[in-house]
Amino acid sequence: MVKLHEELRSRGYRLTPQRQLVLEAVKALGHSTPEDAHIWVRERSPGVNISTIYRTLEVLEEIGLVKHAHLSHGAPTYHAADAPEHVHLVCRDCGKVSEASLNTIAPMVESLVETHGFVADLGHLTVFGSCEECAQ
Repeated sequence: MVKLHEELRSRGYRLTPQRQLVLEAVKALGHSTPEDAHIWVRERSPGVNISTIYRTLEVLEEIGLVKHAHLSHGAPTYHAADAPEHVHLVCRDCGKVSEASLNTIAPMVESLVETHGFVADLGHLTVFGSCEECAQ
């Protein structure tokens, strides 16, 4: 919480109960859409509306405490910035979201650099397919 308070203050923002709750929601849920965070926060503070959630997520991303990825055609999904870097794996059949370490795709990343001189932004990488259960 000290880091949240310091980061907000250094950028001219105040630490509000809503900001703290939204960050707690993202951390507790692991991968959270704004709607997921809204449900989690409203269970603890019924007066918080969805627009507050969206604005707060933008502020928390701006100061580097959360990151987003696009795991579907809908709203972005947020996760804590201090979580280990990972690639998102999304099952198109059941919707399950799992993670793979960056080591898993290291050969592909190296090949992109060697072959194309392309440096991938892995923080936004999402791979769609079928999870182990659905693939069987």
